[in-house]
Amino acid sequence: MTLSRRTALAATAGLLATPALGQAPYPNRTIRLVVPFTPAGTTDIAARILAAGLSQRLGQTVVVENRPGAGGNLGAEVVVKADPDGYTLLMATVSTAAINYSLYGAKMPYKAEDLAAVGLFLSVPNAIFVTNALPVRTLAELVAYAKANPGKLNHGSSGLGTSLHLTGELLKTTAGIEMQHVPFRGAGPMLQEAIAGRIEVGVDNLPSVIGHLREGRLRPLAVTDDHRSPALPDVPTTAEAGFPAVQAVAWFGVQVPARTPRPIIDQLGAAIDAVAKDPEVKARIAELGGEGPNLPPTGGTTPAAFETFIKAETAKWSEVVKKSGATAE
Repeated sequence: MTLSRRTALAATAGLLATPALGQAPYPNRTIRLVVPFTPAGTTDIAARILAAGLSQRLGQTVVVENRPGAGGNLGAEVVVKADPDGYTLLMATVSTAAINYSLYGAKMPYKAEDLAAVGLFLSVPNAIFVTNALPVRTLAELVAYAKANPGKLNHGSSGLGTSLHLTGELLKTTAGIEMQHVPFRGAGPMLQEAIAGRIEVGVDNLPSVIGHLREGRLRPLAVTDDHRSPALPDVPTTAEAGFPAVQAVAWFGVQVPARTPRPIIDQLGAAIDAVAKDPEVKARIAELGGEGPNLPPTGGTTPAAFETFIKAETAKWSEVVKKSGATAE
């Protein structure tokens, strides 16, 4: 008995619409979210908030894996080399996705086209602060002190190429002061040294330093946004402090290996956007001094919008690196 042409076509269509034998729909196992910095920093904090929300929405556990080193490049390279199947995600930062390309130049272990944008999760201002032993209480007083003591102050950051490193460089070039940059392998070690008084000046993303600022272990001088943070309403912006050019907002999102299938990228992007818009998550982020994504036209984020945003940020920070003379050495 032979099949009619219509029956054969219908059978073929049914096979095409059905997943391959044994192939379950995505996701069907644990997903790892690689954080390219140490625990306790803002990247880690953001990743753990996001991982919890994604686990709920995707129905699979999302585990955070810290792979610090080389200004975030080590962790990013792990993701670049992973299978492009949606099970290895990068908690991308302004450093790994934008700054490092110009800062590291030919030493970069991956290219922009090796990673695909999935979604922006949150943005945060940086805080400029000093150890309590330093006799300054405003940013202007810090600049005056640095000019009176050229090269004697150390300013710490969570690593070469971070927005924290570049914010310090931006302050130095704008104010015409000299300070020695001391990079650490993450915000946690840097904050420990600042609290102990072994570095005098620090720059950090607000979420990881805010507890120390609120409890008086460190003294805030300014936030680097164009508006005051509701989480620290008494701390002026750099513009209010007399240095409007010193403005830098850190951001955190997700990227995946470039050859990841588009349906998986779109599914992950929608889940990230949903987590960012969840009222409980928004309240948690606001308490830490952060803000959710606000990319046009939706007020949220999409893979395409995040990709456009990353390109603009790469161009912006390339100019900052060039003007400051900052290097990865």
